[in-house]
Order: sequence, then structure tokens, then C-alpha cells
Amino acid sequence: MIYFTGDLHGDKSRVSRAALKNVNEGDTLIICGDFGFIWDNSKREHKTLEKLNKLNIRVLFVDGTHENFRLLNALPVMEYCGGKVHKITDNIYHLLRGQIYEIEGRTIFAFGGGESPELELQEDEEIMEERPEVPSKDEMLEGVKNLEACGYKVDYIVTHEPPAGIRDFLTLSQNRAATVSAIGAYLDELAQQAEYKRWFFGSLHVDKFISTSSICVFESIINADTGKTV
Repeated sequence: MIYFTGDLHGDKSRVSRAALKNVNEGDTLIICGDFGFIWDNSKREHKTLEKLNKLNIRVLFVDGTHENFRLLNALPVMEYCGGKVHKITDNIYHLLRGQIYEIEGRTIFAFGGGESPELELQEDEEIMEERPEVPSKDEMLEGVKNLEACGYKVDYIVTHEPPAGIRDFLTLSQNRAATVSAIGAYLDELAQQAEYKRWFFGSLHVDKFISTSSICVFESIINADTGKTV
């Protein structure tokens, strides 16, 4: 089975055996960004990764806005389940932006990264390049190319950020000003073009079912096929 959960931020309690009691050996858990366990390269961090690896579940994650990109991007890029990844351990992989994976008989489009509210569409390109959490034009084009190759049809989409329209809906309900970012606009366009069963995203730190096909996930663990919390 495939399950999705939200931003971990290096919280060990979220990946304990007790927290993952409904995720069985051999299952796949996908994190919607801000994994947080590749942060300081400390012995404590390595021990946590070893414990997570020994659960014998496949742990996959897209990057969010709060990652140590220096450590992540220093890892060699390899092929895994049909797409490009960074291998962390035998059972833990970082899914790279714009890739499509074949996992447990399901196709999954992954696109990590995000932007702070102050980074808007008109930002200077040089400034954008200095922010590794901000997806590049090449990564966006890679995503389009890969989606075109499969006719814009996948089973699941996993991102850190939501499409701009959904973010606006959620922030306006909280009396916060709406902002437009490059990645938000990009994901909005993909939402219009792609055919998918469910889209899972994190970033907003809430668990909310926007619709049966659009799910904002934080602390919940969601069964990908049923769309239900376990």
C-alpha cells in the first residue's frame, strides 16, 4: 500500500513504530516536503535514519522549503522506479522535481520545492537561483516534458506547495492576503492539464480535504487508494 503524510521537520515521534503502526512492512510512505532528517549530518541524525530504514518500509519524500539543500544536492543522482532520485539509505529516497515514478503499480508525479511569500513572479532571476528551495525553469520544463510523455495522465501527484488557486482559497479563509508565485502558477497550470486520481501536498501545516482528489496533509497518514486517514 502507498500512504502519504505531511511535513516532518525532523520530528522523530512522527516516524516511530507507534506512529506508523498502520504502515506495514513493504508498504510505501511518501512525505510531502520538509523531511528534515537530512539537516546537520550528525551521529544522532544518522541513527534516526538507520532506525527508520530498519522499519523495512519504503520512505520517499519531495523536498520542501526547509531542507539542507547543500547536503541533499551533494548526493549522487540515480535512477529509481523510473525517475531520478537521491538515495539516502536502502529504503529512503529523495524524489527529484518533475519526475514520474512507477511505485506499487501506480504512477506518481513528484514536484518538490516552494517559495516564501515575499518571492513573487517578478523576482530577479539571479535572486531566484540563489534560493535552492525555489524550483528552476529547467525543473519545471522537465516536469512538463515527463507529463507530456505519459499524456498528462498519472495516478497521484505529490508536491510540497499546493496550486495557487487552492493556496488562495485556504489563505483567504484565514483572512490572509493572497500571493502569486511562480511555482503556484505552474502547479495551477498542471492542475488544469493533468488527469489524476489524487493530489497530495503539504506546506500549510493543516490536515484538510479540499475535495476527494485534492488533499492537504500534515500529521495525518492517508491511504492513497482510498483517500482515507488510517
